[in-house]
Amino acid sequence: MTAHEFPAGSTPGVRLPSAPPLALLLDVDGPVASPVTREVKPEIIADMVALASAGIPVIFNTGRSDSFIREQVMEPMIAAGIPAGTVIHAICEKGAVWFSYTAAGPGPIHVDNELAVPRAYGDDVRRLVAEDYSAHMFFDETKRAMVSVEQHIEVASADYLAEQKLFDAEAMQLMARHGLGVVRLDHHEPNSDDEVDYRVDPTIISTDIESVRLGKDLGASRAVELLAAQGITPQAWRTVGDSRTDYAMADWLHHNDHPVKHVDVRPADGVPVKPYQVLTAADLGLGEEVIHDDAGGAFLRKWREAVAG
Repeated sequence: MTAHEFPAGSTPGVRLPSAPPLALLLDVDGPVASPVTREVKPEIIADMVALASAGIPVIFNTGRSDSFIREQVMEPMIAAGIPAGTVIHAICEKGAVWFSYTAAGPGPIHVDNELAVPRAYGDDVRRLVAEDYSAHMFFDETKRAMVSVEQHIEVASADYLAEQKLFDAEAMQLMARHGLGVVRLDHHEPNSDDEVDYRVDPTIISTDIESVRLGKDLGASRAVELLAAQGITPQAWRTVGDSRTDYAMADWLHHNDHPVKHVDVRPADGVPVKPYQVLTAADLGLGEEVIHDDAGGAFLRKWREAVAG
């Protein structure tokens, strides 16, 4: 990725807070944080700080909790030297929770409680994990709106994924007992009113149970609103993800007339046909074995080099 990736008329290296050449909308697990260690490499932190320092909006759009973002992303970025006045936005739990931070630390946490999973259901999932699944996964106590369980780091992926299918089936059954309609992939279980309000969403390291109104498209909408509130209208966007659901970021931006390209750091799932350009590590001349945060980090470094001119 070179300077030609930036829109015509932009000037890499010049701070343009009201009309930056790019804004970055980043999924966290995979492109930024390692799905193996759950941590962010120092060089990725450094590149994100450099891009933000150059006036490129860096926004996280993740299913992770605000607590995870504070510990794994915000605190390392602050330690690396975010300039005073630079604002980083974090949209968490797929749009249900959001906050912003600066070198001085985090601002207020915003929660859309209308999008929260009923507390009684979450309590039952907590008990289910403790009684039957604690050897493979843990209940994420940091979520404010979603209910999430996650693979223990020391558990082999194949073992976790096998156990995940059993857990997901029980989570669906729990929904029915609570009178709630639910969908998992192509499996729909409506409630008595023939409605589906919640989703069981498996990933390679977790299962998120959430309102069907949540998603990376909602996160993209919130990202545009947060920048607009600052008087910022990017000339173009780059969205970065590691799963098919992450394309919803670019879908929403394209549908709402924002120029966008999407980076897929795990294209083995299959790259769908889209009306916007989809980039992979191959576009940087890298092999197909370069995925997840190795690919995400390579794109961040290229964008950083292009900004520096």
